[in-house]
Amino acid sequence: MASVLVIEDDPNIRQLIQAALTRFGHSVETAGDGREGLGKFDVGTFDIVISDFLLPDVDGAAVLAQIRRLLPGRRLPAIGISGTPWLMQDAGFDVVLAKPFPLRQLLDAVNRLVIRPEAAEAAA
Repeated sequence: MASVLVIEDDPNIRQLIQAALTRFGHSVETAGDGREGLGKFDVGTFDIVISDFLLPDVDGAAVLAQIRRLLPGRRLPAIGISGTPWLMQDAGFDVVLAKPFPLRQLLDAVNRLVIRPEAAEAAA
């Protein structure tokens, strides 16, 4: 399926997302803050990034911008998650989910952006 990088500072939410994605066949790496996420991105290849917006060190939009700069010519899909989704407007995420969100909604977004990206492009 997809190789996913999850950047989330809350360990409970991070573990829940990892368990759900793994259960549905995705390969998942996790990071507890933006710097760790950027470090893991340097060593791995991912199909999609899921990031919290309000991280303790670097906000999710800055992390996403840096990751996308590392991939010239490639558009990496990204899902933003936050308890304050209105802050994420124009932050560059393809999908924004407000916490708490149903795990099914996250799984559907991953599938739409990675497994069937042509469906996401048609819907845009």
